[in-house]
Amino acid sequence: MMTILTETAAADATSSVLAARKAHNAKLSANADKKRAVWFPIAFLAALLVLPALQFTGNYNYVLHLVLFTACYVTMASGWNILGGFTGYISLGHNVFFAIGGYFAGMIFARYGISTIILAPFAGLLCAFVGYLIGSVTLKTRGPSFIISSLALVMIARILFDHWQFVGGANGVALKSNDLSVEWAKLPYYYAFVILAAFSVWASYKIKHSKLGLGLRAISKDEIKAESAGIDTRTYKVLAFAVSGAFVGMAGAIWGEYLTYIRPNIFLIILVSVNMVLMCILGGKGTIAGPVIGAILIIAFNELFVATLGASELNILATGVLMVVVLLFFPLGIVGTLARHHRLPRILNWD
Repeated sequence: MMTILTETAAADATSSVLAARKAHNAKLSANADKKRAVWFPIAFLAALLVLPALQFTGNYNYVLHLVLFTACYVTMASGWNILGGFTGYISLGHNVFFAIGGYFAGMIFARYGISTIILAPFAGLLCAFVGYLIGSVTLKTRGPSFIISSLALVMIARILFDHWQFVGGANGVALKSNDLSVEWAKLPYYYAFVILAAFSVWASYKIKHSKLGLGLRAISKDEIKAESAGIDTRTYKVLAFAVSGAFVGMAGAIWGEYLTYIRPNIFLIILVSVNMVLMCILGGKGTIAGPVIGAILIIAFNELFVATLGASELNILATGVLMVVVLLFFPLGIVGTLARHHRLPRILNWD
């Protein structure tokens, strides 16, 4: 009888602890929701969607170009962040997916006239499949070995596309421009990139707060402990690589038609991959808003330095100095450092 009473008391105590823990977690979640400015990214997106109305008052093609160019990099940086930020695997070869998406959609557009905006999701699926295959091999390595393997991937792809005559070799393929007037020619690509960027940020948030995201963050902290805890680290890493590549591939698909030509030296230059990495590091690797802030700042400062210093080595030097100075004061990136010191403005708390 005493044993039964003891077991009953223990069960009641366990239930009380679980209930208290559940209530505590609910309270933490409620507090997090109060600190999270969900309205700001929605309002920001709404403002971007109505921005092209400026064309009725004058020629704002340059503004539209800057916004869509930034949105393109927001998409790619947010995609890269799934692997490099959440999982902790730094890749310098993600522009391979940029090229695969661009060539896949561009060649179909050149031959059959199907818009790359329609083909972008299919380019993303193709890049996810290729990413799964590549990740199954390259993710057997870690640290510097993985970084070197990602660089080797770019070199292999560059040689392949330079000598593949079916896709024009080093000269590439010209694509026809749309039939819209000069004032509105950028509009389809503008909306495509803005919506794609918004989707990539939303998807990053959902992934981070899913079981997959929890596993990826555990891998980033300590892969051996994560594996000991029962996480299938190999599958998680490969999935992260595939999803990451899909977003970059979709951006590449639309970018080719926007430029009206596809060529290896557009997609397969190291600067494209480096920009993705720098944007995430500057904004805050592993955060949701970080890639967005990083993309906006780097592109804005690049434009500023080109306008004031010209398209020369001084522009690159000024950008590098700026990165060093910012990271001295924000070692975890702007969003990451401010969050660590509890000084992150509510409008940037998207996590």
